[in-house]
This record gives sequence, structure tokens and C-alpha cells, in this order.
Amino acid sequence: MENNNIQESGIPKRRALGRGLEELFNSEVLDYSSVEEKIVSETPKEEITMIKLNELRSNPYQPRKIFNEEALEELANSIKEHGVFQPIIVKKSIKGYEIIAGERRVKASLMAGLTEIPAIIRDFNDTQMMEIALLENLQRENLTAIEEATAYKKLQETLGLTQEELAKRLGKSRSHITNMLGLLTLPSSIQEDVSLKKISMGHARVLSKLEDESQQQELVEKVVEDGISVRELEELTKEPEIKKSNPQNRIKSTSEYGYLQEELSEKLGTKVVIKKNKIEISFVNGNDLNRLLEYMHIEVGR
Repeated sequence: MENNNIQESGIPKRRALGRGLEELFNSEVLDYSSVEEKIVSETPKEEITMIKLNELRSNPYQPRKIFNEEALEELANSIKEHGVFQPIIVKKSIKGYEIIAGERRVKASLMAGLTEIPAIIRDFNDTQMMEIALLENLQRENLTAIEEATAYKKLQETLGLTQEELAKRLGKSRSHITNMLGLLTLPSSIQEDVSLKKISMGHARVLSKLEDESQQQELVEKVVEDGISVRELEELTKEPEIKKSNPQNRIKSTSEYGYLQEELSEKLGTKVVIKKNKIEISFVNGNDLNRLLEYMHIEVGR
């Protein structure tokens, strides 16, 4: 791996985020790719420094707890062959550095047998560290449903946003945010079942609308043992003895196709508008567009 433009010794003077990044953090739609791209593109090559991997520690706000080992191995093999092209972003701490963006690259570099990695050092406050860690995972990684819901909750609390405001900032539908946050009302044992993929997010969403914990657990056992579908679970919860929790407030659309908009928004996890014989599907960035194309099984030729 060649690093002719990377400073091999000495730590460059740290810079604050800069006005441009402050504007990105305060923009209407939060876009992690824009934040990282701006940091990398505006950093002079002489300010990219090599940092020892054993001096790095995880961002305390990192929502991801489970990393895909197969994907890490693929990245590690790529790093062995080509090196680390994209520098990670870190913050100087009392002892060593905290990873702000690029934890997968750090883990894969360790697997590849490297001892150091190119990095950009920036001064982030705690709120910005949380935002960028959550955004990187929400917009770039396949989080488990519980990790995604926890990330939404942390962002909502940190930024002091309503569910509707959070949905707009993330380019998601209000119903998607509401349904995801509803998963956090489930007992921890059922949340673990979701994380371990014993039950799907669809099953969990149905269960989150129930009031009685023992009934929730009984239905989880039915899903696991009998392999019942989400639709079958919905039918079971319509039984009169099943206690429902109070329905959360939902914004009803006045559109002729309001019910379809809600259904599509919930399925796709993004805002959908149907008007004038057109369907408009919102996406945040290229990664989010690829996610939507994969969900709809659309392959685009290169």
C-alpha cells in the first residue's frame, strides 16, 4: 500500500469542523455521505496522518453491536490487496483517539494484519459525534431492526425532534419512524429475538401493538415453533382476548390515495407521495436509492 501523500510522523494541528460542516449538521435533511465527503474533500493531503490501530477506541455512541463477519472478511481481503483508500475520521481523546467514522475499516484492517491506518483528526462535540456515528450506520449499514430503532431514539432525544421532524431530517416516512420506535416498547427478550432474527421485524411490529407481555411471549413462541407468517399473526391478534395497547397518533392523509401512500411509505421506509397519476418516492442519497432498488428487485445495468 502506497501512502506517498500521507504524513507518516507527527500529528498535524487539529482543525474545527468549519462553517460548511456546521451548515450540513443544521441542514433540513441529515446526510452522512455529505458530511464525510466534505471532511475528506476539504482536508489537505498533508493533514491525513497514520495512526496506530491500538490507539483507537470505538465511538461511545456507536449503535452497531453486531458486525457481519463475512462482510468484514471481504473488506479485510480488499485492504490486504489494495490498502485503505478512505481515511477514517477520529477525535483526539485523553488517551488515544475515538473513532467517529470508519469502525468497519478499523476492524477489517486489524483482520488484515495492519498496525496503522490513515486518519483525519477533527474536533467534534458529543452531539456531533453521536449524529455522525448514527448517520453512518443508518445510511450505510444494514443495522438490525433494534439497532436502527435505538439509533432513531437517540437522534430524536439528542436533537429534540418530534417523530415527524425526525422523519423529515432522515428522509424517512413518519409511519416507518413510529413503527421502529414501537419495537423498543417490546420486552428485552423479544427485542433479542428480533436481533437474532428468530422473528422478523414485521412480526415484532405486530407484537409491539399489544399490551400484555405474557400474550406477546406466547405469540413469539407460536411464530418460532409453528412458523406462522406476519399476516397469520395479525389475524391471531384480532381475537377478542388479545389486549391491544392504545394506538399511537397517526397523520391521516387527505389524498385520494392516502391509504396507499401510508402502506408504501411503511414498506419502503421512506416518504411516498401519489398525485397526478405519479408516484414520488424520496431518497436521501445514492446508498439509500440502492437500498430502495434492491428492495424492489430492480437491477440497473452499469
